[in-house]
Amino acid sequence: MTQPTPIRRDRLRPRLLDLFSCAGGATMGYHRAGFAVDGCDIAHRPNYPFPYHHGDALTYLAALISSGGIHRYSFVHASPPCQHGCALTVGTNASQGWGRTHVDLVAPTRELLDATGLPYVIEQPNGRAEIRKDLTLCGEMFGLGVIRHRNFELGGWTAQQPAHVPHRGRVRGYRHGRFYDGPYVAAYGNGGGKPSVPELQAAMGIRWTDVREELTEAIPPAYTESIGRAYLAAVAPTGEVAA
Repeated sequence: MTQPTPIRRDRLRPRLLDLFSCAGGATMGYHRAGFAVDGCDIAHRPNYPFPYHHGDALTYLAALISSGGIHRYSFVHASPPCQHGCALTVGTNASQGWGRTHVDLVAPTRELLDATGLPYVIEQPNGRAEIRKDLTLCGEMFGLGVIRHRNFELGGWTAQQPAHVPHRGRVRGYRHGRFYDGPYVAAYGNGGGKPSVPELQAAMGIRWTDVREELTEAIPPAYTESIGRAYLAAVAPTGEVAA
């Protein structure tokens, strides 16, 4: 039997739009779950492993809605920049007088996503970002070498929250001048006992980029593979979400 070509396989897959796609951590997870994925990011991303639009994500989404191009998609994922509310940066921003330099893009992102009429996901780290925490995922749930809690608001569909798995120990690195060992690496920043790039790649499950900034900004693909599979399992053969 003739095997389908990549193009034919993509035609059989529901198409997903990944906004603020960075290097494609979320994208790869959705691809593994069974979606054909297009990305959009304002930065040039030569390591991004799938087709993507280089430009402002909200401008691009508004144009897709206006032109009707959004109708080629079945699902949208968005990870708007989190510096405004991320727990890792809020204190630093305040101490350095940076609190007004970051714009909260969650609300305008949600407004446009609602206008698409499509099911969607908004992802944010722990912090002040005003999203519903319909799902909270952790690396230990997937046997990863990072903890990396992430929250997900689900628009137009629901999924069951998996049980949180107790952590096996500490995140490796320096705290207040003292070094602590542990089974997890710190997937952010530089120095202070932070992991090497190969260690980050292994811990996150990301092999297609070796750029530290892209690795530290990424969502582990295991998270969105789980979300994508949950959504597809809830979709009836007609393409409608099961009640």
